[in-house]
Formats: sequence, structure tokens, C-alpha cells
Amino acid sequence: MATEMRGEPATKDSDKERKSARKRTSPVLFVRQVVAELRKVIWPTRSELINYTLVSLVFVLVMVGIVAGLDWALQQGVFAVFG
Repeated sequence: MATEMRGEPATKDSDKERKSARKRTSPVLFVRQVVAELRKVIWPTRSELINYTLVSLVFVLVMVGIVAGLDWALQQGVFAVFG
């Protein structure tokens, strides 16, 4: 039935656990964790970065050309129909 609930009902103990899990970390600990995560990152080499940038720019330019071409074609169609 729709009124039945699955699992155990919430107790005050689980509420206490949730509140303790929500403790804020100190700014120093946060910075340490950020630095530790950044050490795990595999940074691209200079040539890879240039290659990825050029590929992205070419893709964006192609998409701009497609959208501009469709815009022009639809504009010409509207002018042909409505004069």
C-alpha cells in the first residue's frame, strides 16, 4: 500500500548520527584535502594542451558556421514567403 513505509522507522539515534556527520571541516583541513586531490590530477603536457585547445576552437567555429548558415537560410525563406 502507498501508506506503508519500507525499512525501519527513523529514530533519534539516526538523527544524532546525521547531525554529527554534517560537522563542518576546518579551512585548514579543506585546503589540505584540495591539495591532496590536485596531486592526483594528471595534467596535460604543453603539446596536448595546445592540441586540445585547437580541436575545441575548430569545433566551435564549425558549429558557429552551421548555425549561421541555418539562420541565413531560414531568414531567406521567411523573406521569400512574407516578402
